[in-house]
Amino acid sequence: MIITLEDLATAIAARVDIDVEAAMKDANFVMDLFGFEDRIIDNILEPEDRQLFYILEEEGMLLTEREETTIYDGRSWRTHYWYLNKEMIKRYKAEGRRKRKYEREDKDIADLYKELPDELWFSRELGEDI
Repeated sequence: MIITLEDLATAIAARVDIDVEAAMKDANFVMDLFGFEDRIIDNILEPEDRQLFYILEEEGMLLTEREETTIYDGRSWRTHYWYLNKEMIKRYKAEGRRKRKYEREDKDIADLYKELPDELWFSRELGEDI
């Protein structure tokens, strides 16, 4: 399954509740790090960059895993990895599209109320039947 920049940006905007423009910057940063890979090593992240990854992990868009290896002198060596959770990103992208659709419908409903004549509003306030 392929995740595009738009997929990730839409998913981030839907889950983290930020506008698509800010989500696009975050998505671009993440996708630049992953490139064509599904997994990256944690060591490439700066501490401030890791904060974004923690947020995306909390939302389920990124997963972590670690490998433990015994090195030649008998000590354990741990390597931490980040993975794209592609299924969750696709699901959140679909939810984001639905959310935007409903937002448009809500706006249309608000416009409908603006079109109602003032007399109608006064008659409802006075308890009159229409």
